[in-house]
Amino acid sequence: MAKPTFWDHKEQADSILAEISELKNITQDIKNLKEETQNSLELVELLLVEKDDELIQNLEEEVKKQSKDLEKLSVLLLLNGPYDKNNCTLEIHSGAGGTEACDWANMLYRMYLRYCEKKGYRTTLLDYQEGEEVGIKSATIEIKGTNAYGYLKGEKGVHRLVRLSPFDAANKRHTSFASVDIIPEFDHTINVEINEKDLKIDVYRSSGKGGQGVNTTDSAVRITHLPTKTVVTCQNERSQIQNKETAMKMLKAKLYIMEQEKKNQELNQIKGTYQNIEFGSQIRSYVMHPYSMVKDHRTNTETSNVDKVLDGDLDIFIESYLKGE
Repeated sequence: MAKPTFWDHKEQADSILAEISELKNITQDIKNLKEETQNSLELVELLLVEKDDELIQNLEEEVKKQSKDLEKLSVLLLLNGPYDKNNCTLEIHSGAGGTEACDWANMLYRMYLRYCEKKGYRTTLLDYQEGEEVGIKSATIEIKGTNAYGYLKGEKGVHRLVRLSPFDAANKRHTSFASVDIIPEFDHTINVEINEKDLKIDVYRSSGKGGQGVNTTDSAVRITHLPTKTVVTCQNERSQIQNKETAMKMLKAKLYIMEQEKKNQELNQIKGTYQNIEFGSQIRSYVMHPYSMVKDHRTNTETSNVDKVLDGDLDIFIESYLKGE
């Protein structure tokens, strides 16, 4: 930061400032915990000399708090994957089921925005396709913040909702599905070769949450990678060229991750430990009727507070996934 040229590249400077802020927060949390535990140890020594029930109760409460703080810090040690510290892109797609599925996709969209807000992450809406009646068919969000991919990578998969339908006149119970995909942001050192002949590029009019200029021009871009049937879209930028650049960046990241997953599956098959945990696998159920429960099927972690989870409180599931992984 002391270099005269530090602010010449604003995006790089902002990234460094964000990293410094994150490191300061972590080191300050460690310092605070160290001081608190030292104070508790001194209190223990006092209680060994003279018993005091009120002090014992205060100490027990402090130790519980310190244990939670330590658990929170220890999760950071699990974020040691090659891309865990990176920004990421989160995609939500509604499943079969029309109105119900679109509404469920919209609920997930809100859930992840609230989670990012609580984590202090910056979000940018890259693509937004509204449902025919309510909700969304799909949404793509760029998420920027330290360890964004590390925390959210376990959200990839199919999410299932069971509830009494607000769109059913008979008030019957419905099951809806939506899929979530998480793609890490890569720097320019990752090189993925893509043949132009393998691409189908469509341009269309932007819709949804764009600005005035976005909504009045054919600037939105959809790119389909024909060999893998991988589709990426972007309509956030005013320029078609900018949207194409962003979409190509997302496509390269997707193809790279697909190749890495393929290699991991082959390796697991050789080891004899391969399990069929692919993109289409159901990872979590959100049940609102006949009882209240959110359950992660990979870790068996569950809670009865569905509203709290849908309001972005995902730490219990994210941390248990990281520990299991």
